[in-house]
Amino acid sequence: MKTKAVRLYGVDDIRLEEFDLPEIKDDEILVKVVSDSICMSTYKTIKQGANHKRVPNDVYDNPIIIGHEFAGDIVKVGKKWQDQFKPGQKFAQQPAIPGQMESPGYSYQWCGGDSEYCIFPNDIIEAGCLWTFEGDSYFAASVAEPMCCVISGFHTHYHTVPGSYDHVMGTKKDGNIIVLGGCGPMGLGAVSYALTYENKPKRFVVTDIDDARIERAREVISEAEAAKHGVELHYVNTAKMKDPVAELMALTDGHGYDDVFVYVPLESVSEMADQLMAYDGNLNLFAGPTDPDFSASMNLYNCHYSRHRILGSTGGTIDDMKEAIEKDAQGQIKTAVMITHIGGLDAVADTTKNLPNIPGGKKLIYTHIQMPLTAIDDFEELGKTNELFKKLADSTKKTNGLWNSEAEKILLESFQ
Repeated sequence: MKTKAVRLYGVDDIRLEEFDLPEIKDDEILVKVVSDSICMSTYKTIKQGANHKRVPNDVYDNPIIIGHEFAGDIVKVGKKWQDQFKPGQKFAQQPAIPGQMESPGYSYQWCGGDSEYCIFPNDIIEAGCLWTFEGDSYFAASVAEPMCCVISGFHTHYHTVPGSYDHVMGTKKDGNIIVLGGCGPMGLGAVSYALTYENKPKRFVVTDIDDARIERAREVISEAEAAKHGVELHYVNTAKMKDPVAELMALTDGHGYDDVFVYVPLESVSEMADQLMAYDGNLNLFAGPTDPDFSASMNLYNCHYSRHRILGSTGGTIDDMKEAIEKDAQGQIKTAVMITHIGGLDAVADTTKNLPNIPGGKKLIYTHIQMPLTAIDDFEELGKTNELFKKLADSTKKTNGLWNSEAEKILLESFQ
């Protein structure tokens, strides 16, 4: 069958094309992709091409489909999997496959999210990284992948028990958390998750250097909302501080931060993070750098005497992914806080190439429609002359400007 998809050929070379998918094998599953959210990791991939660890060396001759944050419907099931999967079921997937570097959106000719249809190979299904769900929206399963990465960061941390070698996994309960560069989509996901996390912090500080991003963050998750969950939330602009380290430490009465997340891969931010750690603290370089020689100066004296730990986390487990989907369905977290733009498959190539220069949060793509990348904030103005955008504006107003399942249904039905 034919499909349209955006494929990677090399550095800065991605193309929207129509081509034939092969007939599925007995151990494969054909799916219809409905939604995919564009990840900064994909931008980094196209900047590296075949030099990326997950991209095959022969990518120019055998291009791969990009996009790894996707969900949709199962269309056809090979004989091996017919007892477990049925056509018509909604699917979600975990692109971080245990025990291998190959991943959807990076490594496969026929499996990726920026496509109308794609084929899941046996190794992904065999690893348990494809499953079904019964939620009322597709987008929540798409952005469950970045939320899964956020959740993994919280679960990766650990704290020690004095006088023993026991580790208490997770960020510190009733502790101080800071996310540096955290008013983007991933940071807002972290705030949303922390408010109902079993190791809920006492204090959560989010920094940025852009007042507009801070105000948007405050609109979707306010300090008052956090207080209802028993969390003291602070949004701060470090660019306006004379001494950011001193002023951030003062918010904790000098204790420091038990869990520090670096959400922008900058040397200066990483070094600031090192200075903010409390005794027995964790520094998590969450943002993946593109430079393989990226480094920063760390205080190894404190690593020795103050039990500081420097670590990184990327991707997440299948359980993290399922936790994201389940908690969103239960209303415990709001994955929609990540999403600021909506578009069609025709918007993917330009959006991905220019992702660092496009303001806002997650760019959500519906792969069976044609639509320029459009900010949710622009729906109301566009709705003055366009009935679809009027309906979308009315729907998103009900959820404080956030994308929602009703808006998704309106959009998808309008293109049937």
